[in-house]
Amino acid sequence: MTGLQTLVLQAGLFYASIFGISYLSRMILDSFARWFKWKGWTLGPNIPADIKKCVVVAAPHTSNWDFVYSMAALHLFEANVNYLAKKELFKFPMKWILENTGAISVERSKNYGMVESIIQKFNESEKLILVIAGEGTRGKVEKWKSGLYHVAFGAQIPIMPAYLDYAKKEAGFGAPIYPDVIKEKTAAALRAFYADKIAKFPENFNPDSIRF
Repeated sequence: MTGLQTLVLQAGLFYASIFGISYLSRMILDSFARWFKWKGWTLGPNIPADIKKCVVVAAPHTSNWDFVYSMAALHLFEANVNYLAKKELFKFPMKWILENTGAISVERSKNYGMVESIIQKFNESEKLILVIAGEGTRGKVEKWKSGLYHVAFGAQIPIMPAYLDYAKKEAGFGAPIYPDVIKEKTAAALRAFYADKIAKFPENFNPDSIRF
């Protein structure tokens, strides 16, 4: 961690200790939302109200700006989403931060894999909207990570394709995709959806890489 990162973390913890993590999170998200609107971005379709559990895959991912616009859109949608964090990270002070920003603790051991742990979380939950990375990096990839498919298929829940289209300046969700026992059918549906979505850096996003 650099000196600047340490200073930012200390400042964040200082303000969080005074105002609380929830207040700090809202303040940051409100700022993202104002930027989103000021830059001319609009919202597309939201997650259907009747979907209580799903895996959200966000793409294209080619820039750090994707995080800002994605978080702004989720805030404006009033979507209550979660993300994954290793069980080992849930110690003070990180536990306080993680639990107040939607993190879910997952245990990964030699005899109990990450996918099985996430499926169990879905089976134990009445409502859970979980973001799982597809590309896993801002750079161009040859093949997506298959974990999102295995989680959705194992838990028998839909995949919600979320998108940022920089050409249209629009953020939203596509129709739910229910995982097929044949992985290629699910991958083909995702490729078709993302085929016309324009990334911040189009040269780093290839829909043909959506394979499991």
